[in-house]
Amino acid sequence: MNDVEDAMNGTGLSRRDVLKGSTALALGAVFASPARAAAPPPETITPQLIDAATKEAKVVLYSSMDLPVGEKLGKAFEAKYPGIAVQVERAGSERLFQRVAQEFASGIRAVDVINSSDASHFISWKSNGWLAPFVTEDIAQHFLPDYRDPDGMFATTRIWLSSIAYNTNLVKPEDAPKSFADLLDPKWAGKMVKGHPAYSGTIMTATFQMVRELGWDYFEKLAKQRVMQVQSSTDPPKKLSLGERAVMADGNEYGIVLLKEAGQPVEPVYPTEGTPTISGPTGIFATAPHPNAARLFQAWLHTRETQQFFIDFTAQYSVHAQVQSKPGRRKISDIKLMKEDAAGVEKMTDEIKSRYAKLFKV
Repeated sequence: MNDVEDAMNGTGLSRRDVLKGSTALALGAVFASPARAAAPPPETITPQLIDAATKEAKVVLYSSMDLPVGEKLGKAFEAKYPGIAVQVERAGSERLFQRVAQEFASGIRAVDVINSSDASHFISWKSNGWLAPFVTEDIAQHFLPDYRDPDGMFATTRIWLSSIAYNTNLVKPEDAPKSFADLLDPKWAGKMVKGHPAYSGTIMTATFQMVRELGWDYFEKLAKQRVMQVQSSTDPPKKLSLGERAVMADGNEYGIVLLKEAGQPVEPVYPTEGTPTISGPTGIFATAPHPNAARLFQAWLHTRETQQFFIDFTAQYSVHAQVQSKPGRRKISDIKLMKEDAAGVEKMTDEIKSRYAKLFKV
């Protein structure tokens, strides 16, 4: 087992508009159910698939990954398979969710493959019949059932955390917050930055977990701390490294790790209450305009080689059993984690958006 498995084994439009009254599937059913007859057999990357994908010459990826990350991934695929261009359309996951819904409502079929930082989106897309089944041998053999859809509609491409962090030029280690509760200390008023759940799937998922563990009470108090509000979970690490704020109340931990490795004055903090955990699944749309290129990209993305390459340069975590942590980085199995619940997020999305906007006046 890899580090993620060790850790996890024990641990615009409203959502209703998009679902149109359909019954959402629970995450436990989506990932953990026994495989059913409808699931397709595992496939490999064949010369025939490569040839068909090359003739299509393009794959369109909608992704919430930081743009430089998505583009680097795209360039790696293009180098592996010359003649197939990767068009990366990057936005926050909540915006991507709205975009897909609007495109489908308008009869636009532009996206081939999508990766979201809000796993609950795949509950909706699967319910609506918008996803195409495709399972590779890597996914079937090396991904635990909790991290792959039994019907082959999607698989967890990456896992990452939403942590606290601080600027080491502005805060001494002994004075740094150690918990979410510490962020309520008046000394941090006007000195914090955080992302927005209406834009970022990472922040939506983290907010749900924190509401579940700490209550809305916590956010009512945090909102009084004059927190700088940004959109994406990728923004707080950047604001922190620039010294615009001393403390990051939430945001992606991998951004902090990469900045620290690059010599920037930032340090991650894994709160004593537990660190919110986020899964990023990837799936293919049934209406993909470049279906063979989409299948090739999905297959390539979940190979051991690509997964190892991806986590090495992004400082995220893989659920592929053969992938190992990069030496020198903290193992996820050493971190106390908050548990994911995509079905819970799906049910609370509209409430989180509305209550958060009122509390933080954004």
